[in-house]
Amino acid sequence: MKLKNIIIAGACSLLLLGNSACSDFLEENPKTDFSEKNYFVTVNQAQKAIDGAYERLRALQNYDGYDEGPWVTLDLLCGHATTLGQSTYNNLYIRHQAAANNTSFKSIWQGFYEGIATCNLCVEGISDMDASDSVKKGLLGEVRALRALYYFYLVRLYGDIPLILEPVTATSASLYPERDSQESVFKAIVEDLKYAETAGLSATNTSGRVSIGFVKTLLADVYLYMAGYPLSKGKEYYELSYKKAKEVLDNSYCVAPNNPSYNAAQANAAWYSLFDDYEKLHDDENKNRGELIFQIQYKEGIETNQIACMTIPTNRRVTRYSVEFGALMPTWEFYNSYEPGDKRTREKEFFFTKDGLAEDKSQIIEFGQPSLYKYYDKEGAEETGICDINFTLYRLPEVMFIYAEAYTEATGTPDQMSYDMVNAIRERAELAPLASLSKEDFMQALRKERAHELCFENKDYFDIQRTRLAYNVVADSFMTYTSFANENGVTFSEKYLLWPIPSTEVDANPKLAPNNPGW
Repeated sequence: MKLKNIIIAGACSLLLLGNSACSDFLEENPKTDFSEKNYFVTVNQAQKAIDGAYERLRALQNYDGYDEGPWVTLDLLCGHATTLGQSTYNNLYIRHQAAANNTSFKSIWQGFYEGIATCNLCVEGISDMDASDSVKKGLLGEVRALRALYYFYLVRLYGDIPLILEPVTATSASLYPERDSQESVFKAIVEDLKYAETAGLSATNTSGRVSIGFVKTLLADVYLYMAGYPLSKGKEYYELSYKKAKEVLDNSYCVAPNNPSYNAAQANAAWYSLFDDYEKLHDDENKNRGELIFQIQYKEGIETNQIACMTIPTNRRVTRYSVEFGALMPTWEFYNSYEPGDKRTREKEFFFTKDGLAEDKSQIIEFGQPSLYKYYDKEGAEETGICDINFTLYRLPEVMFIYAEAYTEATGTPDQMSYDMVNAIRERAELAPLASLSKEDFMQALRKERAHELCFENKDYFDIQRTRLAYNVVADSFMTYTSFANENGVTFSEKYLLWPIPSTEVDANPKLAPNNPGW
């Protein structure tokens, strides 16, 4: 679907919102008696419209039948994973030989602009509703935070992009939009999030909706990104980032569960707290709870996914899934970059290297390489054959790392809280604490801890963008991203700092040309 169609399709989606979770609600089938004004009459209607604005987040897990998906692509590009599947595209991403019409590049562009189109319709419709100012502001805060999230992905992936903040019709001047600067897109993102901060949202939300905790987390991440490349806003924005992260941390419980002073009552009363078991990162009972700040939602019978199937070695028959793709497989080099004794590398913590056959668990199959247990859906793998784990966008450890990094960059030295945040993650992993390091050594240690804790959660690619550093696991050091070949023998090039605007979009709208450098 071309951008000009995407940005006018949102109105049609509102007709199907009652079943939006399992429908292609952006299919163009307009009804002549429909208008936004007669849809946004009640608060219930407005809330259903906002429900539809969440749906296109799932474009990150788009799946086309050949073990491909944008979330897989983001990590394959970074060099710490390989693929066992037959996808030509996945191997091209690993080798940095992709073309501008490859599937992942199109999926995010189309899906997230569809999400923005729905958000824009909601903003206009809710603004004109006959409801109290406080009710409207709460609804607007929720949808504007979603719009900010969509744009935060798009501007990082594609650079200068069209900034569309109102519904577009077939007669709109912006039907064929030009690209706006990254600076202007980030300005709009910050404005949306600042509005959402004051909208009276709940502190947290265990159903997966936008909360004040998520808004502050996203804003801290946005400021951190703006401080680094390509905007290079530096110290002022590092300061904004750590102060915003601290607002989340001050309301959270950041003590490792295996610390002798751990207080379960305080942990339960806090916004967020660290899990005492890594299994809780991917089980059904703890979705949207504990340390999980914001997730893309899935539920059997409503909307399912192929996330776990993508990370199971190809056709080993250790699960009840109809297909085991082996699309995203950690390299041995990355697995071995963890410190000796790190709990996260023990069998069935973050990784696993063997498992029993689905039909007879006593028959153990050795994989021959590490696989991601981090995305293992036990119920789906062992009982139903259907995966419905949520995909996590933000969790508490990331906020802890944001604070430590941003504070150290802003002030020139880590404070005690910076050490406390990193050491809590290390303590949970049963590693010795860091202490008395120089700024350079602390930042190296922090970046390695971030890479190991948040591995394969789509953070590595964006970290390379904003720092221009990449993890050389052989040297066990973060180095200039163009200065070494990764585990797959590929040197990250400047071209791959941005994704290409899909060639079909540029062909349909010449105002999007020229494409990003090298594409």
